Amino acid sequence: MQSFFEGLININFPFLRNALFAGILSSVLFGILGSVVTVRRIGSLAGAVSHAVLGGIGMALFLSATVIPGFPPIAGALIFALLSAIIIALVSLKAKQREDTVINAIWVIGMSLGLLFMAKTPGYADPSTWLFGNILLISNMDLILLAVLDIIVILLARRFYAQIEASSFDEEFARTRGVPVEKIFLLLLGLTAVAIVLLQTFVGIVMVIAMLTLPSGCSSVFSKSLSGMMLSSCLFAALFSVSGLISGWLFNLPIGAMTVIIAGGVFLIISAIKAKYGK
Repeated sequence: MQSFFEGLININFPFLRNALFAGILSSVLFGILGSVVTVRRIGSLAGAVSHAVLGGIGMALFLSATVIPGFPPIAGALIFALLSAIIIALVSLKAKQREDTVINAIWVIGMSLGLLFMAKTPGYADPSTWLFGNILLISNMDLILLAVLDIIVILLARRFYAQIEASSFDEEFARTRGVPVEKIFLLLLGLTAVAIVLLQTFVGIVMVIAMLTLPSGCSSVFSKSLSGMMLSSCLFAALFSVSGLISGWLFNLPIGAMTVIIAGGVFLIISAIKAKYGK
């Protein structure tokens, strides 16, 4: 533990401080958006968008190496994420019975396209880099983007909290009260897609999916309201991120994998205790 804090204050290790700040900043997105994803039970939608992003990254890498030099992977990821979110939203709103099929199709097609593009990219890009990420490579500009997105999500969550809460727990009642349920759903899915794109470039697709569900899954046991769930989910996400960073640094292990293992372990322990003693 001492070596971690020594590295944290060492001027030669700015990447470690950036990783710590990134873990804390990303916990806001994981906590707020993850709570809505959990309450609305749309984890599979978020998972499909996350995996479809790999197709956009592969396309961007291929274009950058062939016809459009400098084409950024985040741009390709954003295109695929928003396109996937729009398709899923339209199917969810217009043809609910086909939702699972479309989600699975987007999930596997996105990943397959990503692998195909990468395989044809001169020099070949390793997909594991994007699947698991590397939080130690985060730059100052990345932190700024995270902070901006945090502010946007917090402001929107506060402004539309009543509508989000109503549409999350009882859509039919929300409609009778004049809540624009469809627009709220599209807004949430769009924000989640943008957050996934930004976060997966830092921590990888696997960790994004885990952190969008596990912290909120832990907090759902204790929380009595959506706002309380959002707050406690942010705290759980920050705890998991910092713990994963410290343990990964101390034992020279992949930080993303350690974060997911810690989060999954805590979730399983809480679930087991709830199952044994809860009602």
